[in-house]
Amino acid sequence: MSSSCHIFAAVHHGIFYIQPQTVNMNHHSRLGKTLGSAVILFFLLIAGFKADAQNGQSLFAANCASCHQVNKRLVGPALAGVEERGPWSDRKQLHAWVHNPAGYMKTDPYTAGLFKEYGVMMQAFPGLADKDIDAIFDYVKSVPAVTAPAPGAAGATEANPEASSDNTLLFGILTLILAIVSFVLLQVNSNLKKLADDKEGVGGREPLPFWRNKAYIAFVAVILFLIGGYLTVQGAIGLGRTQHYEPEQPIFYSHKVHAGTNQISCFYCHGNTDLGKQANIPSVNICMNCHMGINEYKGPDKLVDGDGKERDGTAEIQKLYKYAGYEYGKLWDASKAQPIPWVRIHNLPDHVYFNHSQHVKVGKVACQTCHGEIQNMNEVYQFADLSMGWCINCHRNTQVQFKDNGFYSIYEQYHEKLKNGTLDSTNLTVEKMGGTECQKCHY
Repeated sequence: MSSSCHIFAAVHHGIFYIQPQTVNMNHHSRLGKTLGSAVILFFLLIAGFKADAQNGQSLFAANCASCHQVNKRLVGPALAGVEERGPWSDRKQLHAWVHNPAGYMKTDPYTAGLFKEYGVMMQAFPGLADKDIDAIFDYVKSVPAVTAPAPGAAGATEANPEASSDNTLLFGILTLILAIVSFVLLQVNSNLKKLADDKEGVGGREPLPFWRNKAYIAFVAVILFLIGGYLTVQGAIGLGRTQHYEPEQPIFYSHKVHAGTNQISCFYCHGNTDLGKQANIPSVNICMNCHMGINEYKGPDKLVDGDGKERDGTAEIQKLYKYAGYEYGKLWDASKAQPIPWVRIHNLPDHVYFNHSQHVKVGKVACQTCHGEIQNMNEVYQFADLSMGWCINCHRNTQVQFKDNGFYSIYEQYHEKLKNGTLDSTNLTVEKMGGTECQKCHY
């Protein structure tokens, strides 16, 4: 027996026998495992590189998105390039600003100028750790700059402002590639084992094709079950939520023209907003207060709907006259008037209690916080998802404004604590006033 054909190793009183073909099989098996591990490690590293930005994106959505966008001015300024503006090239300055805007503004003229420009004080986030703030601004830096949209595309951009920062498709593609690589490696390993068995003369079963292999079928079934379960849960969570809902109204009413260009106060049309629970829909009479003398549109900007189609403002005013039973220049016959069937956009479940006056007058919350940059919308869409989590995050982070606010005069214990210094006014949020108790929002 040639030593080149067999290898002998004496172990105690026995002999351990290895054939060269077995060595080849083990080598191929190890090679397959090594290759598989390398591929898996590669994709895990890719996912790891995205993890911080993804975490920053979720923190941004929970804490910042109600007032800021990355590449677009909202209630506050766009955050793209924020570290190149003002005093914020040092992250420590950013931490101080986010934790206590009111205190920081007293010593910094740049932020005082922002307050004058936007008219809204940024709420404090004392509960955000420095690493969370860093993750948010790392995410902001990772979002690519958005070029100016083509004419007629403004409505589509507004209807989906976060589409450019969604990584769901990327992770879905990576998962699919990883699954395909895994199947290929399993098939290669099976073929190598069969070749090794054939060379050794060891009889073995013919490998089954993957579509008849029970292990593969079970694996695919588990994957489909997980994907189906995820989609089902996401669908259940989204039931009743209508974020980005943008219906066509019976009259093309441009908030950009009325609230933006002409600076008409929200409270003029939506009466009772600062005094009662509901924000009333304006009646035909409210519209006719102005349009008795305005029968054509002469604005500087074209009216473009959400589909990018140009609308005739003068024709829309004529629709208003038809609902009002009015002919321009003639005596108004109010008996012909009928209500305008506006399509409701923002709607909360019946079991949720929401009072506009408590937020607008007491809480000093700007309309744009919940409704988005309404003064720049030609067609209104639902800006926020109005979910329970979205509301609770706002209550956790919004600072209560005690100064010159008669509503809070009954909270004597808080006033006393503020006077004697045992309570920091910059850290007194709605949550600490009972704003996250169940009965505050649910009947």
